[in-house]
Amino acid sequence: MAACDEGKDGQDSILEPLCFPEQPADGASTPSLQGPSTELLVCLFCPESVPLQQKDVLLKHLLLEHKLVVADVKLIADLPKYMLYWKGRFLEQPVTDFCSVIKTNSTGPVEKQEDYFLLCDVLPEDRILRERLQQKRLEEVLEQQQVERDDNSFHHLCMFCSEEFTGNRSSLLNHMAREHSFSIGLPDNIVYCKQFLDTLQSKLDNLQCLYCEKTFRDKTTLKDHMRKKAHRRINANNREYDRFYVINYLELGKTWEEVQSEDDRELADDEDDDWSDWQAHPVSAVCLFCDHQSETMEQIYTHMKEAHDFDLHKLRTELNLKFYQQVKLVNFIRRQIHQNRCYGCQEKFDSRENVLCHVVAEGHVMKLPDVSIWNQPQYYFPTYENDALLCTLSDSDESDDTTHSEDVPVIAEDISDLRALKQTSVLNQLLKNRSSCS
Repeated sequence: MAACDEGKDGQDSILEPLCFPEQPADGASTPSLQGPSTELLVCLFCPESVPLQQKDVLLKHLLLEHKLVVADVKLIADLPKYMLYWKGRFLEQPVTDFCSVIKTNSTGPVEKQEDYFLLCDVLPEDRILRERLQQKRLEEVLEQQQVERDDNSFHHLCMFCSEEFTGNRSSLLNHMAREHSFSIGLPDNIVYCKQFLDTLQSKLDNLQCLYCEKTFRDKTTLKDHMRKKAHRRINANNREYDRFYVINYLELGKTWEEVQSEDDRELADDEDDDWSDWQAHPVSAVCLFCDHQSETMEQIYTHMKEAHDFDLHKLRTELNLKFYQQVKLVNFIRRQIHQNRCYGCQEKFDSRENVLCHVVAEGHVMKLPDVSIWNQPQYYFPTYENDALLCTLSDSDESDDTTHSEDVPVIAEDISDLRALKQTSVLNQLLKNRSSCS
Protein backbone atom coordinates (compact mmCIF):
# COMPACT_ATOMS: atom_id res chain seq x y z
CA MET A 1 0.00 0.00 0.00
CA ALA A 2 1.01 3.58 -0.51
CA ALA A 3 2.51 5.24 2.52
CA CYS A 4 0.05 7.22 4.61
CA ASP A 5 0.78 9.79 7.28
CA GLU A 6 -1.38 11.21 10.00
CA GLY A 7 -2.76 14.64 9.16
CA LYS A 8 -3.37 17.48 11.54
CA ASP A 9 -6.86 16.27 12.38
CA GLY A 10 -5.73 12.71 12.95
CA GLN A 11 -6.97 11.52 9.57
CA ASP A 12 -4.77 9.76 7.07
CA SER A 13 -3.20 11.92 4.41
CA ILE A 14 -3.01 9.57 1.46
CA LEU A 15 -0.51 11.02 -1.00
CA GLU A 16 -1.11 8.42 -3.71
CA PRO A 17 -3.87 5.84 -4.27
CA LEU A 18 -3.67 2.73 -2.13
CA CYS A 19 -3.29 -0.68 -3.70
CA PHE A 20 -4.74 -4.02 -2.62
CA PRO A 21 -2.01 -6.51 -1.64
CA GLU A 22 -2.91 -9.08 -4.28
CA GLN A 23 -1.11 -6.93 -6.86
CA PRO A 24 2.15 -5.00 -6.60
CA ALA A 25 1.71 -1.50 -5.30
CA ASP A 26 1.94 1.53 -7.80
CA GLY A 27 5.49 2.12 -6.70
CA ALA A 28 6.46 -1.57 -7.31
CA SER A 29 5.30 -1.53 -10.89
CA THR A 30 7.37 1.40 -11.99
CA PRO A 31 11.15 1.24 -12.32
CA SER A 32 13.09 3.09 -9.66
CA LEU A 33 15.61 4.56 -12.06
CA GLN A 34 17.13 7.25 -9.92
CA GLY A 35 20.12 6.15 -7.92
CA PRO A 36 21.08 7.55 -4.53
CA SER A 37 21.24 11.33 -4.64
CA THR A 38 22.17 14.13 -2.25
CA GLU A 39 20.05 16.69 -4.14
CA LEU A 40 17.45 18.68 -2.25
CA LEU A 41 13.76 18.94 -3.02
CA VAL A 42 12.41 22.44 -2.47
CA CYS A 43 8.87 23.41 -1.56
CA LEU A 44 7.03 25.24 -4.35
CA PHE A 45 5.77 27.96 -2.00
CA CYS A 46 8.09 28.33 1.00
CA PRO A 47 11.76 27.82 2.03
CA GLU A 48 11.12 24.23 3.20
CA SER A 49 13.47 21.62 1.63
CA VAL A 50 14.34 17.95 2.19
CA PRO A 51 16.80 15.43 0.70
CA LEU A 52 15.52 13.58 -2.35
CA GLN A 53 15.31 10.31 -0.39
CA GLN A 54 12.68 11.98 1.86
CA LYS A 55 10.38 13.08 -0.95
CA ASP A 56 7.29 11.77 0.87
CA VAL A 57 7.97 14.28 3.65
CA LEU A 58 7.82 17.15 1.17
CA LEU A 59 4.76 15.74 -0.60
CA LYS A 60 2.98 15.57 2.75
CA HIS A 61 4.07 19.15 3.47
CA LEU A 62 2.67 20.34 0.13
CA LEU A 63 -0.61 18.56 0.77
CA LEU A 64 -1.17 19.67 4.36
CA GLU A 65 0.34 23.15 4.29
CA HIS A 66 -0.33 24.30 0.73
CA LYS A 67 -3.21 22.05 -0.42
CA LEU A 68 -1.27 20.98 -3.52
CA VAL A 69 -0.85 17.49 -5.00
CA VAL A 70 1.68 16.65 -7.71
CA ALA A 71 0.31 13.86 -9.90
CA ASP A 72 2.39 10.80 -10.86
CA VAL A 73 5.49 11.86 -8.93
CA LYS A 74 7.12 8.49 -9.57
CA LEU A 75 7.08 9.16 -13.34
CA ILE A 76 9.06 12.40 -13.12
CA ALA A 77 12.59 11.75 -14.39
CA ASP A 78 14.32 14.51 -12.39
CA LEU A 79 12.15 15.57 -9.45
CA PRO A 80 14.52 18.24 -8.03
CA LYS A 81 14.66 20.08 -11.37
CA TYR A 82 10.90 19.67 -11.78
CA MET A 83 10.25 21.27 -8.39
CA LEU A 84 12.68 24.12 -9.04
CA TYR A 85 10.99 24.89 -12.35
CA TRP A 86 7.51 25.14 -10.85
CA LYS A 87 8.75 27.10 -7.84
CA GLY A 88 9.93 29.74 -10.29
CA ARG A 89 6.70 29.70 -12.26
CA PHE A 90 4.56 30.04 -9.13
CA LEU A 91 6.56 33.15 -8.23
CA GLU A 92 5.58 34.65 -11.59
CA GLN A 93 1.89 33.68 -11.75
CA PRO A 94 -0.76 32.43 -9.29
CA VAL A 95 -1.12 28.68 -8.81
CA THR A 96 -4.66 28.74 -10.24
CA ASP A 97 -3.21 29.61 -13.65
CA PHE A 98 -1.62 26.15 -13.81
CA CYS A 99 -3.48 23.74 -11.54
CA SER A 100 -6.88 22.07 -11.61
CA VAL A 101 -8.91 23.08 -8.57
CA ILE A 102 -10.80 20.45 -6.58
CA LYS A 103 -13.29 21.76 -4.02
CA THR A 104 -14.00 19.51 -1.03
CA ASN A 105 -17.29 19.47 0.89
CA SER A 106 -18.83 21.37 -2.02
CA THR A 107 -22.40 20.95 -0.77
CA GLY A 108 -21.59 21.89 2.82
CA PRO A 109 -21.21 25.26 4.54
CA VAL A 110 -18.83 27.69 2.86
CA GLU A 111 -16.57 27.86 5.91
CA LYS A 112 -15.97 24.10 5.67
CA GLN A 113 -15.10 24.08 1.98
CA GLU A 114 -11.47 23.81 0.92
CA ASP A 115 -9.74 24.15 -2.44
CA TYR A 116 -7.04 21.63 -3.35
CA PHE A 117 -4.76 22.10 -6.34
CA LEU A 118 -3.67 19.34 -8.72
CA LEU A 119 -0.49 19.81 -10.76
CA CYS A 120 -0.40 17.23 -13.56
CA ASP A 121 0.62 16.68 -17.17
CA VAL A 122 -2.85 17.57 -18.47
CA LEU A 123 -1.36 21.06 -18.48
CA PRO A 124 0.67 21.28 -21.74
CA GLU A 125 3.49 23.15 -20.00
CA ASP A 126 3.79 20.43 -17.38
CA ARG A 127 3.69 17.66 -20.01
CA ILE A 128 6.44 19.36 -22.04
CA LEU A 129 8.56 19.77 -18.91
CA ARG A 130 8.18 16.09 -17.98
CA GLU A 131 9.05 14.99 -21.52
CA ARG A 132 12.07 17.29 -21.60
CA LEU A 133 13.36 15.87 -18.32
CA GLN A 134 12.73 12.35 -19.59
CA GLN A 135 14.52 13.11 -22.86
CA LYS A 136 17.51 14.52 -21.01
CA ARG A 137 17.71 11.47 -18.77
CA LEU A 138 17.50 9.13 -21.76
CA GLU A 139 20.28 11.02 -23.53
CA GLU A 140 22.47 10.80 -20.42
CA VAL A 141 21.84 7.06 -20.09
CA LEU A 142 22.56 6.38 -23.78
CA GLU A 143 25.73 8.44 -23.55
CA GLN A 144 26.81 6.52 -20.44
CA GLN A 145 26.04 3.24 -22.19
CA GLN A 146 28.23 4.20 -25.14
CA VAL A 147 31.08 5.17 -22.82
CA GLU A 148 30.89 1.74 -21.15
CA ARG A 149 30.76 0.00 -24.51
CA ASP A 150 34.01 1.68 -25.59
CA ASP A 151 35.73 1.47 -22.21
CA ASN A 152 38.74 -0.87 -22.18
CA SER A 153 39.92 0.07 -18.68
CA PHE A 154 37.25 -2.03 -16.96
CA HIS A 155 38.57 -4.09 -14.05
CA HIS A 156 36.55 -6.48 -11.88
CA LEU A 157 36.73 -9.90 -10.22
CA CYS A 158 34.34 -12.71 -11.05
CA MET A 159 31.82 -13.13 -8.24
CA PHE A 160 32.02 -16.92 -8.35
CA CYS A 161 35.62 -17.89 -8.99
CA SER A 162 37.49 -14.63 -8.22
CA GLU A 163 39.20 -14.69 -11.63
CA GLU A 164 40.37 -11.20 -12.55
CA PHE A 165 39.10 -9.52 -15.71
CA THR A 166 40.43 -6.37 -17.35
CA GLY A 167 39.62 -4.69 -20.62
CA ASN A 168 36.01 -4.58 -21.78
CA ARG A 169 33.12 -5.43 -19.46
CA SER A 170 31.81 -8.00 -21.95
CA SER A 171 34.67 -10.38 -21.08
CA LEU A 172 33.48 -10.74 -17.48
CA LEU A 173 29.76 -10.92 -18.30
CA ASN A 174 30.34 -13.55 -20.98
CA HIS A 175 32.60 -15.52 -18.62
CA MET A 176 29.95 -15.64 -15.88
CA ALA A 177 27.29 -16.71 -18.35
CA ARG A 178 29.47 -19.38 -19.99
CA GLU A 179 31.39 -20.79 -17.02
CA HIS A 180 28.94 -20.26 -14.16
CA SER A 181 25.53 -20.25 -15.93
CA PHE A 182 24.90 -16.80 -14.48
CA SER A 183 23.66 -14.19 -16.93
CA ILE A 184 22.42 -10.70 -16.18
CA GLY A 185 21.84 -9.97 -19.85
CA LEU A 186 23.72 -8.89 -22.94
CA PRO A 187 26.41 -6.27 -22.27
CA ASP A 188 24.78 -3.85 -24.73
CA ASN A 189 21.56 -3.92 -22.72
CA ILE A 190 23.22 -2.88 -19.45
CA VAL A 191 24.18 0.53 -18.13
CA TYR A 192 26.04 1.47 -14.94
CA CYS A 193 27.56 -1.99 -15.13
CA LYS A 194 30.14 -1.53 -12.36
CA GLN A 195 27.48 -0.38 -9.85
CA PHE A 196 25.34 -3.33 -10.92
CA LEU A 197 28.14 -5.83 -10.25
CA ASP A 198 29.00 -4.12 -6.97
CA THR A 199 25.35 -4.39 -5.89
CA LEU A 200 25.29 -8.12 -6.65
CA GLN A 201 28.66 -8.67 -4.95
CA SER A 202 27.40 -6.89 -1.84
CA LYS A 203 24.43 -9.25 -1.63
CA LEU A 204 26.69 -12.29 -1.94
CA ASP A 205 29.04 -10.88 0.70
CA ASN A 206 26.01 -10.61 2.98
CA LEU A 207 25.27 -14.30 2.27
CA GLN A 208 22.09 -13.48 0.37
CA CYS A 209 20.78 -15.52 -2.56
CA LEU A 210 20.50 -13.32 -5.65
CA TYR A 211 17.23 -14.89 -6.76
CA CYS A 212 15.09 -15.74 -3.72
CA GLU A 213 17.00 -13.20 -1.56
CA LYS A 214 17.10 -15.50 1.49
CA THR A 215 20.08 -15.14 3.81
CA PHE A 216 22.26 -18.14 4.76
CA ARG A 217 24.68 -18.90 7.58
CA ASP A 218 27.84 -19.28 5.49
CA LYS A 219 29.18 -19.10 1.94
CA THR A 220 29.24 -22.86 1.43
CA THR A 221 25.54 -23.19 2.26
CA LEU A 222 24.70 -20.24 0.02
CA LYS A 223 26.72 -21.70 -2.86
CA ASP A 224 25.05 -25.12 -2.55
CA HIS A 225 21.62 -23.51 -2.35
CA MET A 226 22.09 -21.42 -5.52
CA ARG A 227 23.46 -24.44 -7.39
CA LYS A 228 20.85 -26.99 -6.31
CA LYS A 229 17.90 -24.62 -6.65
CA ALA A 230 19.15 -23.20 -9.97
CA HIS A 231 19.12 -19.73 -8.37
CA ARG A 232 22.11 -18.42 -10.30
CA ARG A 233 20.06 -15.56 -11.66
CA ILE A 234 18.70 -12.30 -10.37
CA ASN A 235 15.20 -11.65 -9.12
CA ALA A 236 13.39 -9.94 -12.01
CA ASN A 237 10.79 -8.58 -9.57
CA ASN A 238 13.39 -6.64 -7.59
CA ARG A 239 12.95 -3.05 -8.79
CA GLU A 240 16.42 -2.21 -7.46
CA TYR A 241 17.86 -3.70 -10.64
CA ASP A 242 15.68 -1.78 -13.11
CA ARG A 243 17.98 1.22 -13.34
CA PHE A 244 20.75 -0.99 -14.74
CA TYR A 245 18.82 -1.91 -17.91
CA VAL A 246 18.51 0.60 -20.75
CA ILE A 247 15.07 -0.64 -21.78
CA ASN A 248 13.60 0.79 -18.58
CA TYR A 249 14.48 4.32 -19.68
CA LEU A 250 12.87 4.19 -23.10
CA GLU A 251 9.26 5.01 -22.26
CA LEU A 252 8.05 7.31 -19.51
CA GLY A 253 6.56 5.29 -16.65
CA LYS A 254 6.78 1.91 -18.39
CA THR A 255 8.64 -1.19 -17.33
CA TRP A 256 10.52 -3.42 -19.74
CA GLU A 257 7.60 -5.88 -19.69
CA GLU A 258 5.22 -3.18 -20.92
CA VAL A 259 7.63 -1.95 -23.58
CA GLN A 260 8.08 -5.46 -24.93
CA SER A 261 4.35 -6.19 -24.90
CA GLU A 262 3.73 -3.09 -27.01
CA ASP A 263 5.86 -4.62 -29.75
CA ASP A 264 3.43 -7.56 -29.85
CA ARG A 265 0.46 -5.24 -30.20
CA GLU A 266 1.98 -3.68 -33.31
CA LEU A 267 1.99 -6.95 -35.29
CA ALA A 268 0.45 -6.97 -38.77
CA ASP A 269 -3.34 -6.78 -39.00
CA ASP A 270 -3.53 -10.07 -40.89
CA GLU A 271 -2.35 -12.06 -37.86
CA ASP A 272 -4.63 -14.87 -36.75
CA ASP A 273 -7.10 -13.36 -34.28
CA ASP A 274 -8.08 -16.66 -32.65
CA TRP A 275 -8.45 -15.88 -28.94
CA SER A 276 -10.02 -19.23 -28.05
CA ASP A 277 -7.11 -20.19 -25.79
CA TRP A 278 -7.10 -16.88 -23.93
CA GLN A 279 -7.11 -17.32 -20.16
CA ALA A 280 -8.45 -14.19 -18.51
CA HIS A 281 -6.95 -13.12 -15.22
CA PRO A 282 -9.42 -13.53 -12.33
CA VAL A 283 -11.20 -10.38 -11.23
CA SER A 284 -10.11 -10.80 -7.59
CA ALA A 285 -12.58 -8.28 -6.20
CA VAL A 286 -12.00 -7.47 -2.53
CA CYS A 287 -14.69 -7.20 0.14
CA LEU A 288 -15.43 -3.74 1.57
CA PHE A 289 -14.97 -4.98 5.13
CA CYS A 290 -12.42 -7.80 5.16
CA ASP A 291 -9.64 -9.32 3.05
CA HIS A 292 -11.88 -11.86 1.35
CA GLN A 293 -11.48 -11.99 -2.44
CA SER A 294 -13.75 -13.49 -5.08
CA GLU A 295 -13.22 -14.19 -8.74
CA THR A 296 -16.71 -13.06 -9.78
CA MET A 297 -18.68 -10.03 -8.73
CA GLU A 298 -21.74 -12.08 -7.81
CA GLN A 299 -19.58 -14.02 -5.36
CA ILE A 300 -18.27 -10.87 -3.70
CA TYR A 301 -21.76 -9.35 -3.43
CA THR A 302 -23.04 -12.61 -1.94
CA HIS A 303 -20.13 -12.71 0.52
CA MET A 304 -20.75 -9.13 1.73
CA LYS A 305 -24.45 -9.87 2.18
CA GLU A 306 -24.02 -13.19 3.99
CA ALA A 307 -20.89 -12.42 6.03
CA HIS A 308 -21.47 -8.74 6.82
CA ASP A 309 -25.21 -8.12 6.14
CA PHE A 310 -24.23 -5.44 3.66
CA ASP A 311 -26.39 -5.29 0.51
CA LEU A 312 -25.04 -2.83 -2.03
CA HIS A 313 -27.79 -3.67 -4.53
CA LYS A 314 -30.43 -2.82 -1.93
CA LEU A 315 -28.78 0.52 -1.11
CA ARG A 316 -28.57 1.37 -4.80
CA THR A 317 -32.28 0.69 -5.27
CA GLU A 318 -33.52 2.39 -2.07
CA LEU A 319 -31.44 5.54 -2.58
CA ASN A 320 -31.80 5.53 -6.37
CA LEU A 321 -28.03 5.81 -6.73
CA LYS A 322 -26.66 6.66 -10.14
CA PHE A 323 -23.38 5.22 -11.31
CA TYR A 324 -21.12 8.02 -10.07
CA GLN A 325 -22.91 8.13 -6.73
CA GLN A 326 -22.13 4.43 -6.30
CA VAL A 327 -18.49 5.13 -7.12
CA LYS A 328 -18.30 7.81 -4.46
CA LEU A 329 -20.07 5.64 -1.90
CA VAL A 330 -17.69 2.71 -2.40
CA ASN A 331 -14.64 4.98 -2.24
CA PHE A 332 -16.04 6.68 0.87
CA ILE A 333 -16.58 3.38 2.71
CA ARG A 334 -13.13 2.13 1.64
CA ARG A 335 -11.52 5.32 2.97
CA GLN A 336 -13.39 5.23 6.28
CA ILE A 337 -12.55 1.56 6.93
CA HIS A 338 -8.90 2.23 6.03
CA GLN A 339 -8.84 5.09 8.56
CA ASN A 340 -10.40 2.85 11.27
CA ARG A 341 -13.55 4.97 11.33
CA CYS A 342 -17.19 3.89 11.31
CA TYR A 343 -18.72 5.24 8.12
CA GLY A 344 -22.16 5.39 9.74
CA CYS A 345 -21.44 7.50 12.82
CA GLN A 346 -17.86 8.68 12.14
CA GLU A 347 -16.54 7.27 15.44
CA LYS A 348 -12.78 6.63 15.35
CA PHE A 349 -11.13 3.40 16.59
CA ASP A 350 -7.59 2.16 17.09
CA SER A 351 -7.83 -0.84 14.76
CA ARG A 352 -9.78 -2.19 11.82
CA GLU A 353 -11.04 -5.12 13.89
CA ASN A 354 -12.57 -2.77 16.46
CA VAL A 355 -14.27 -0.75 13.73
CA LEU A 356 -15.89 -3.85 12.25
CA CYS A 357 -17.00 -5.07 15.70
CA HIS A 358 -18.59 -1.68 16.34
CA VAL A 359 -20.32 -1.59 12.96
CA VAL A 360 -21.93 -4.97 13.60
CA ALA A 361 -22.75 -4.40 17.31
CA GLU A 362 -24.36 -1.01 16.71
CA GLY A 363 -26.19 -2.07 13.56
CA HIS A 364 -24.37 0.47 11.39
CA VAL A 365 -23.68 -1.90 8.50
CA MET A 366 -26.48 -0.49 6.33
CA LYS A 367 -26.52 2.90 8.01
CA LEU A 368 -25.13 5.68 5.86
CA PRO A 369 -24.43 9.24 7.01
CA ASP A 370 -26.13 12.21 5.39
CA VAL A 371 -25.59 12.19 1.63
CA SER A 372 -23.59 15.44 1.88
CA ILE A 373 -20.88 13.56 3.85
CA TRP A 374 -20.02 10.98 1.18
CA ASN A 375 -21.36 12.57 -2.02
CA GLN A 376 -18.20 14.67 -2.36
CA PRO A 377 -15.92 15.27 -5.39
CA GLN A 378 -12.86 13.81 -3.65
CA TYR A 379 -14.52 10.39 -3.69
CA TYR A 380 -14.48 10.28 -7.47
CA PHE A 381 -10.83 9.28 -7.01
CA PRO A 382 -10.45 5.59 -6.07
CA THR A 383 -9.18 4.82 -2.60
CA TYR A 384 -7.59 1.65 -4.02
CA GLU A 385 -6.51 2.09 -7.60
CA ASN A 386 -6.89 -1.64 -8.37
CA ASP A 387 -10.41 -1.81 -6.92
CA ALA A 388 -12.22 -4.26 -9.23
CA LEU A 389 -15.48 -3.51 -7.44
CA LEU A 390 -15.61 -0.08 -9.08
CA CYS A 391 -15.41 -1.61 -12.56
CA THR A 392 -18.62 -3.58 -12.12
CA LEU A 393 -20.98 -1.08 -10.56
CA SER A 394 -24.27 -1.07 -12.40
CA ASP A 395 -25.23 1.89 -14.55
CA SER A 396 -28.29 0.16 -16.01
CA ASP A 397 -30.58 2.64 -14.29
CA GLU A 398 -28.98 5.57 -16.06
CA SER A 399 -31.27 7.08 -18.67
CA ASP A 400 -30.48 9.18 -21.68
CA ASP A 401 -32.46 12.00 -20.13
CA THR A 402 -29.72 14.25 -18.75
CA THR A 403 -32.14 16.74 -17.24
CA HIS A 404 -32.40 14.63 -14.06
CA SER A 405 -28.90 13.21 -14.01
CA GLU A 406 -26.40 14.17 -11.37
CA ASP A 407 -24.17 17.07 -12.27
CA VAL A 408 -20.71 15.60 -12.54
CA PRO A 409 -17.97 18.22 -12.15
CA VAL A 410 -15.46 18.13 -14.96
CA ILE A 411 -11.80 18.64 -14.14
CA ALA A 412 -9.88 20.52 -16.78
CA GLU A 413 -8.62 17.53 -18.70
CA ASP A 414 -8.78 17.09 -22.46
CA ILE A 415 -8.18 13.43 -23.25
CA SER A 416 -9.55 13.55 -26.77
CA ASP A 417 -6.13 13.64 -28.38
CA LEU A 418 -4.00 11.55 -26.03
CA ARG A 419 -3.13 9.10 -28.82
CA ALA A 420 -1.81 11.93 -30.98
CA LEU A 421 0.15 13.36 -28.06
CA LYS A 422 1.76 9.98 -27.44
CA GLN A 423 2.72 9.56 -31.11
CA THR A 424 4.17 13.06 -31.40
CA SER A 425 5.92 13.27 -28.04
CA VAL A 426 9.47 14.55 -27.88
CA LEU A 427 10.69 11.23 -26.43
CA ASN A 428 9.18 9.12 -29.20
CA GLN A 429 10.62 11.45 -31.84
CA LEU A 430 14.06 11.15 -30.24
CA LEU A 431 13.87 7.36 -30.27
CA LYS A 432 12.74 7.34 -33.92
CA ASN A 433 15.66 9.58 -34.89
CA ARG A 434 18.12 7.30 -33.09
CA SER A 435 16.63 4.22 -34.75
CA SER A 436 16.92 5.75 -38.22
CA CYS A 437 20.56 6.71 -37.61
CA SER A 438 21.63 3.29 -36.33
